[in-house]
Amino acid sequence: MATKIRLKRIGAKKNPFYRVVVSDSRSPRDGKFIEEIGTFDPLKDPAEIKIDAEKAKKWLSTGATATDTVKALLKKSGIID
Repeated sequence: MATKIRLKRIGAKKNPFYRVVVSDSRSPRDGKFIEEIGTFDPLKDPAEIKIDAEKAKKWLSTGATATDTVKALLKKSGIID
């Protein structure tokens, strides 16, 4: 099973809020997921990023691939280089 770390949108119209989740790569964007590892709120200034570093590192070490956006968030929060 190929897993991805990606964003799941849960905000209302014109009010985005995202959860950082680990899911099967075949599942839809807002569909079923394996584990929630953080949140991302782009409307706050500066954007608020809360990601559990231990869970993220665990999933990356087991072969999960992060999307480009999540990879940038992980770099900003200092979890990966």
